[in-house]
Amino acid sequence: MKIRKDEKIDFAVGGQAVIEGVMMRSPQFVTVAVRKENGNIKVKDDPYKSITKRIKFLGLPLIRGVVGLFEMMIIGMKALNFAANEMVDEGDDKPKTQWQKIVEGAMFALSFVIAIALSLFLFKFLPLWITEGLSSIYEPIRNSFLYNLIDGILKTSFFILYIVILSFMPSIKRVFEYHGAEHKSIFTYEKGLPLTVKNAKKQSRFHPRCGTSFILIVFMISILTYTLLPRDPDFGINFLKRLAFLPLIAGISYEFLKWSAKHQQNKWMKWAIVPGLIFQKLTTREPNDKQLDVALHALQKALDLEDNKHYDNVP
Repeated sequence: MKIRKDEKIDFAVGGQAVIEGVMMRSPQFVTVAVRKENGNIKVKDDPYKSITKRIKFLGLPLIRGVVGLFEMMIIGMKALNFAANEMVDEGDDKPKTQWQKIVEGAMFALSFVIAIALSLFLFKFLPLWITEGLSSIYEPIRNSFLYNLIDGILKTSFFILYIVILSFMPSIKRVFEYHGAEHKSIFTYEKGLPLTVKNAKKQSRFHPRCGTSFILIVFMISILTYTLLPRDPDFGINFLKRLAFLPLIAGISYEFLKWSAKHQQNKWMKWAIVPGLIFQKLTTREPNDKQLDVALHALQKALDLEDNKHYDNVP
């Protein structure tokens, strides 16, 4: 592993855990490091330039959050596909045929659509449907605030239950460990420390800019936003109206997350980000040294590509 000569934090770095590895995203590159079954670490890198940088309009507040969310979903799923392929591919580096590329692209599009549909059903349709059923039985629930509060509680509960159920799967538990490794590695970079396993082990596995915190913020802001919407007696129209407001809610949530990360030392902001950090107890686990090493490889590669500065090997 290498270390940076300077301790200046030039830009923000984000990431995501994948199967037996970590993806890191810097302003101009996406890197993925995966530990293969033979113990070697495979690192893949690709140039990256957000569409919000290429089209100025898409970089405006509120809009950039929605665009960034979809970009990260696509980048994240590509990283997951790469990691999954590396787990079953031990040394076959033959170039893919045009047909293989078409099939792979079609499978990726299908998996993306299924993931979106499943999320909307579990965390949007089902909670609203149950809330609507309860409101038909208990008239007080028809009150706009109470109606949306119950809907929000159900959404949050379903998400927590979903994560808890996943955590019992050994493979997902390891992904959560790599998630912790990702956070610890980024904290090491943000503190200007040499990117070593020893330094990363000392860092917290809870990061204020985590996507888990973003989801919780979305749930909370959706309760407030939907409370301002007049409730339609027709369930279908009510559901469609909520879908229509999702981009606005995602945009507001992104701006809040970005703002809170910049002001996390403020005493009031420290309290505001606590729920998100607590939420990360479900989605992160303490990583071992090998997992930290993988995350640091992904991060170091991104930094090397970004600034192209000189590095010294750790003795």
